[in-house]
Amino acid sequence: MKIVMKVQMKCGKCRTKALQIASQADGAESVAFHGDCQDEVVVTGKRVDPVEIVGELRKKVGKTRLISVEN
Repeated sequence: MKIVMKVQMKCGKCRTKALQIASQADGAESVAFHGDCQDEVVVTGKRVDPVEIVGELRKKVGKTRLISVEN
């Protein structure tokens, strides 16, 4: 499963926090930044819950929008 999310990150600390949150999700195997401004977080893994990750990112980092979910 591949999940792509656009996250509003204002500083380097926010980027680090977003990476930690996404990597700690159940089933996450790899996490990377993608996009022109490196503002997209891509999570791959088995049985990853996109709603849970988006909720945590919104709560702890900032505005987060789910772009795509692929199996």
